[in-house]
Amino acid sequence: MDLKYGIIGCGRISRNHIASAIKNKLEIVGLCDIDASQIESLKNDFDVLKDVACYNDYTEMLKKEDLDLVAICTESGKHGSIAIDCINSRINLIIEKPITLSLDEADEIIRLSKENKVKVCACHQNRFNKSIQKIRSAVEKGSFGKLLHGTAHIRWNRGENYYKQAPWRGTWEQDGGALMNQCIHNIDLLRWMMGSEIESVIGLTDNMIHDYIDAEDLGLALIKFKNGSYGVIEGTTNVYPSNLEETLYIFGEKGTVKAGGKSVNLIEEWMIADGVETLDEIKEKYNEDPPNVYGYGHTPLYNDVVEAIRNDRDPYITAKDGRDALELVLSIYKSSSAGKQIFLPINNISTLDFRSEK
Repeated sequence: MDLKYGIIGCGRISRNHIASAIKNKLEIVGLCDIDASQIESLKNDFDVLKDVACYNDYTEMLKKEDLDLVAICTESGKHGSIAIDCINSRINLIIEKPITLSLDEADEIIRLSKENKVKVCACHQNRFNKSIQKIRSAVEKGSFGKLLHGTAHIRWNRGENYYKQAPWRGTWEQDGGALMNQCIHNIDLLRWMMGSEIESVIGLTDNMIHDYIDAEDLGLALIKFKNGSYGVIEGTTNVYPSNLEETLYIFGEKGTVKAGGKSVNLIEEWMIADGVETLDEIKEKYNEDPPNVYGYGHTPLYNDVVEAIRNDRDPYITAKDGRDALELVLSIYKSSSAGKQIFLPINNISTLDFRSEK
């Protein structure tokens, strides 16, 4: 039997979710957005949505539709409260990044999902890139030997028009800045690859040319992982005149790898001491060329969540993974604000703690 699916938030990322729901043969029964024009625009892009029920209040959709799975694609600051309502209705979830803007809310999502026995997936879809899966496999096999350091570079451009399209962007209440919005996917990958457990973070953030937003347009960080390796993050939306690159480097005693492209979907360097595969072979098997920075990862992510529901297992990307990425960004904000090294774990912190800063 097809799982019944609904989506809350019909902005631009919703198209990737709807396309993935269709490819995974979900029965789409509800569309929700407080802006009816967003729903109409989405329906115009997909014939299959023509007769789907529409709502401007997600609580009404939860009451009226017998939902198995919901995707939350609203502004980031609303993810947590909506997720908690869905979980309390015993509905499985895919939550767009970031999972929420508050570590307390993230912890509540994790706790309630276990209590209510529902599956919650944080939508860090780049983990499903063929390139990233190949690099992760090498990490898990120990092909790098001792991990030394990794770097995540997100060198993008976002101008005033981008922020005018959705006034919540760049606010501390509903978004955060470049690190939280544009860079969190690659930040997630860096933490995942280098060992996940972090000892400390030193961060600097600034708003250099976007004086019409609250949060940062530049973030820099040094990370010390508990396994002895290090990480470097450089995230910016200031690159002239357009997006330049998103790259992930992994350096080990027996290997060096670089992923690049629109969404780290291309392996550009592959130097592993075992010599099993050449760079040309790797490129042929694992490189993809998606049309935009969203990549191709939503469809396999949906497939995994469907299988997790049907087989009663955890999704490949869990709510805890979403919390880990959130914690790292918030620790950078906290370090920059306090002007000192921050030791993890951290708790009881959200983007709202930085509202007075600009």
